[in-house]
Amino acid sequence: MFSGLFCLTLGAAAQTAASAPHKDPHAQWRDYGGSPDGAQYSSLRQINRSNVAKLEKVWSFSTGDGRGYVFNPLVIDRTMYVLAKDNSVVALDAVTGKELWTHSFHAKTPLITTRGLNYWESPDHTDRRLILAVDNYLQELDARTGSSITDFGANGLVDLREDLGRDPKSLTLVQSYNPGRVFHDLILLGSVMNEEYQSGPGDIRAYNVRTGKLAWTFHTIPHPGEVGYDTWPKDAWKSVGGVNAWSGMSIDEKRGVLYVPTASPKYNFYGANRTGANLFGDSLLALDASTGKLIWYYQMVHHDIWDYDNPSTPLLATVHHNGKLVDVVAQPSKVGFLWVFDRETGKPLWPVEERPVPKSDMPGEITWPTQPFPSKPPAFARQAFTEKDLSPYLTPEERTELQQQLRAAKNSGLFTPPSTQDTVEMPGNNGGANFGGAAVDPTHGLLYIVSKDLPSILKLTLAPAMSSTGSTETRGQGVYASNCAACHGADLHGHPPAIPSLEDIHTRMSDEDLHNTVKFGKPPMPAFSQLSNDEVDALLAYLKHPEKASAPTPQQTASSAVDPVKAHYRSGFGFMFAKSGLPVIAPPWTSLTAYDLNTGTIRWKIPLGEVPELAAQGHADTGSHFPKTNPVVTAGGLIFTGTRDRKVRAIDTATGKVLWQAELDAALEGMPAVYEIDGKEYVAFCAAARATTYTHAVPGHAASQDPIHGAYVVFALPDSATKH
Repeated sequence: MFSGLFCLTLGAAAQTAASAPHKDPHAQWRDYGGSPDGAQYSSLRQINRSNVAKLEKVWSFSTGDGRGYVFNPLVIDRTMYVLAKDNSVVALDAVTGKELWTHSFHAKTPLITTRGLNYWESPDHTDRRLILAVDNYLQELDARTGSSITDFGANGLVDLREDLGRDPKSLTLVQSYNPGRVFHDLILLGSVMNEEYQSGPGDIRAYNVRTGKLAWTFHTIPHPGEVGYDTWPKDAWKSVGGVNAWSGMSIDEKRGVLYVPTASPKYNFYGANRTGANLFGDSLLALDASTGKLIWYYQMVHHDIWDYDNPSTPLLATVHHNGKLVDVVAQPSKVGFLWVFDRETGKPLWPVEERPVPKSDMPGEITWPTQPFPSKPPAFARQAFTEKDLSPYLTPEERTELQQQLRAAKNSGLFTPPSTQDTVEMPGNNGGANFGGAAVDPTHGLLYIVSKDLPSILKLTLAPAMSSTGSTETRGQGVYASNCAACHGADLHGHPPAIPSLEDIHTRMSDEDLHNTVKFGKPPMPAFSQLSNDEVDALLAYLKHPEKASAPTPQQTASSAVDPVKAHYRSGFGFMFAKSGLPVIAPPWTSLTAYDLNTGTIRWKIPLGEVPELAAQGHADTGSHFPKTNPVVTAGGLIFTGTRDRKVRAIDTATGKVLWQAELDAALEGMPAVYEIDGKEYVAFCAAARATTYTHAVPGHAASQDPIHGAYVVFALPDSATKH
C-alpha cells in the first residue's frame, strides 16, 4: 500500500482539462522547460544534424554582474525574459538582444525564483503577466512594461509563509527556486523549505493568477482523515517538515493532471521522530490540477533517511507497450533509477520488487524493512562505490587514506542506513539526476538523462550544545560547531568546489550576503532559518575572527543522554572530493544516457563534458565535474546542452556523437531555450556559472574558481544555410 496506488476517477480532471492549444506547444518556449509538460523538447527542425555545424553566434547580452545564474530564458512572441543585473527581470528583443526594460527589486540581495519565470495571459491577450517569487512573496509583473501589478494579493504581494499550519514568523524560507506551472487561471507551486528539523511542510498550493487568492492545498504530510496519515506518528503534520516539491512539476493539459515529484521528510538523515513509511515523501503524485484532489501516488523510497529526493521534472511521453500505445510519465531519481508509470493509473510499466534492506543501528531509528527496485529500465548511474573504484587522479597519500576509510565504513548498498560510523552513499545525495537534468521526445518515447556519480560519506553526530556565555566569537563558534562544521569542517576549509572554504569568507561576501545565505540557503547549502539573528551575527563574528574564540568547554561539546525522538543527530552531505577538487571516484563523473521507453532499454551512454586541464593531457572522457546541466532535445535530431567546461554542444540523438560545440566566456548550468521568429530558429544559452580551474590537473593542486563573466548567448544558422 505504501508504495502502491490510490486511484480516483479521472472524470473530474478530464472535465476541467484545458482545451488543446491551437499552436504546437513544443514549437514555442513560453514555459519553464519549454511547455507545460516540462518535456525540454522543441519540435523545431530547421537546425538539424545536417547543418548544425554551421551554427554561429548572433547576439549576446551581459548579465552585468558577477552573480551566477542557472536561468531558463522565456520567449513570448518576440520578447525574451531573463534574470540579470543583480537578480532583476530583464526583457530583451529575442532577435537582436536589445534591452527593452528592466525591473529591479528593492532588496539589495533579493532571494528570487532563480531557474525560470511563469507567464499567463488572458483569453483576449490584453492582460499579460510574469509570475515569480521574491523573498517569500509571490508577485506579478506586466509582461509588456515590467511594472508591478499592485492589485494582485495585498499591494502586489502574496506571503507564501501563510496558510501552512505554522506560525509564518517561524518559516524563513518557503519559496521554490523553480517557477511552478500555470493552469488556466491558477499558478501551481511547490517550495524549497530548509533542510533542518524545524523545516516547514512542503504543501502543494494553487493561487488565482488574477487575485492571488489561495485556491487549493494538497498536504504532502497528511492531516487527520487524509490518505497516508497513518504512515506517520500522530499529528506529525504539526511539527515535521519537508516532503516538498523543489524541482519541476509537469501538467498533462488534456487530462488536467499535475504530476509532482516530492523530496524527503526532514531531517534528511535521521528519522526517529517520524517513524513509518512517511507518505508522501519521495513520491510521484498525480493531482487534479483544478482542485488538488489526489488521483494516484507512488512512493519510491519508504521512510527516507538518505536525502533521496525525486529531483527532476516528471516527463510525459507516449510509448508502444505490449502491442498498444500507452501514455506514460517517467521520473528520474537521485539513486539512478528511472521510474516509468502509466499516466492514468500510476501502475509501473515493468514489475517492481520490494527487496529487504539493512536495519539501522541508531537509537530510535526504525528503518522500513524493504525498498522498491524496478526491473526495467536499467539504472543510469553507478550504485556502488568501493576502493576498486577510486580515481586514478588521486595522490598516493589520498589513495591510502581513502582505502582505509572505505574499508572501515558501512557499505551495504543503496539503502545502508546512516550511522555514527562512516556510511557510504552511492551515487550520493547529490548524485544521479538533478533539477532539469532530463529531456524527452514525447512522441517517440526517447528520453535523455544527464547524471553525475558523486559518492558521499555520511556520519551522524549529536549537535554540541551552544554556549550562551563568553565572547561573541566564542558563542559563534558554538553555532558553527552545531550547524556548519559537518559540511565545512572544523577547520573552515570546506571541500571545494562543492563546499567552499569559509576562511576569509568575509573578504569575499558582504555581511548582508552572508546573513542571507545562512538564513535562506544557497544550493547545495540548505537554509538555517531556525537560527536567530543574534546567533547568525555571532556566527559571522566567529568567521571573521576565529582566533578570538575561546577553546570549547566540555559542556559545549559533550551531549548528555537524550530522548532519541527529540535528538538532533546531524550529518554533513559528505560529498567526496579530492584535494584537487575532483571527485574521488574514477570517471566518468558526468554522463548522458539515452533511453528507449518503448522497450525499457538504454540506447547509448556517453561521458558528457570534460575537465579542460585533463583533456589537454589526452583524458577527454572524464565528463564534466559537479554538473547542474539541463539538456533540450529537438525534432532536428539534436540534444543541446552546456557544461561547466564553458562549452555548449549539439549531440546526435541517435548516436551520442558531438556534432557541434562552441566555447563561451563562462560555465553553464542552466537550460537552453529553443525558439523561432520570422521563420528562423534560435538557441539561447545562459552562460553565467563559475568554472573551476585545476592547476595543471596534477594531484595535490587545489581547485580555484574563476570570476563570472556571465552572458545570455544566442546562436542561429546563417541565412544562407536556411535556404532550400
